[in-house]
Amino acid sequence: MGTEKENIITVRNLVKKFGSFIANDNLSFEVKKGEIFGFLGANGAGKTTAVRILCGLSAPTSGEVKVAGFDIYGETEKIKRNIGYMSQKFSLYEDLTVSENIRLFGGIYGISSREIREKQEILLNRLGMNALRNKLIAGLPLGWKQKLAFSIAIFHQPRIVFLDEPTGGVDPIARRQFWEMIYEASSEGITVFVTTHYMDEAEYCDRISIMSDGKIMALDTPAELKRIYTARSVEEVFVKIARPDKN
Repeated sequence: MGTEKENIITVRNLVKKFGSFIANDNLSFEVKKGEIFGFLGANGAGKTTAVRILCGLSAPTSGEVKVAGFDIYGETEKIKRNIGYMSQKFSLYEDLTVSENIRLFGGIYGISSREIREKQEILLNRLGMNALRNKLIAGLPLGWKQKLAFSIAIFHQPRIVFLDEPTGGVDPIARRQFWEMIYEASSEGITVFVTTHYMDEAEYCDRISIMSDGKIMALDTPAELKRIYTARSVEEVFVKIARPDKN
């Protein structure tokens, strides 16, 4: 069980400022290997800023951050090789076909042409998208795009995949299917770090942190947070934390 408990992300006293504005105010947390970790907060709470730092896309103002065993200050390229990333705002190139997107990202991830071809066939069969391989991404329903984007984000079998609001605007059935893919990735040992403002999705996570105004206000399993805050749902917990004046 030793490896099960291993921290794959360690954050200590992370601060990120933009001028006088503090986006991340002294964040400290760990994420375990293979865990589905939910990063919750209203829009503007500082979630995306923190994810950009963890992905090596933005430097912290101060604090210690290690991702997949690599230091955020000197080893960002090694971090990028060990992670996958998908966001609501950017995931696939709309003016390329399904197949072209797979080949492009496979190449970016350093996978050989032969391996890309083999893995592409497995991927398209699994998603039931064989007939769509030459279709432009722009012509696909949003739910299909999100499932394909997630599959491409883990195409190179990263140790961690970061999902930033991945199911925004997707219908409930497609969201449920998307979460089944997340469970599958987690069961294969990929750590899933997901930001969401859908509180029902938080119930699917192993542990969740709740952010408000750039600070982590709570961090535990959904069941434990509901017990601590005597709440029936994570949404109720969130309201008690983020809007104490409403209680």
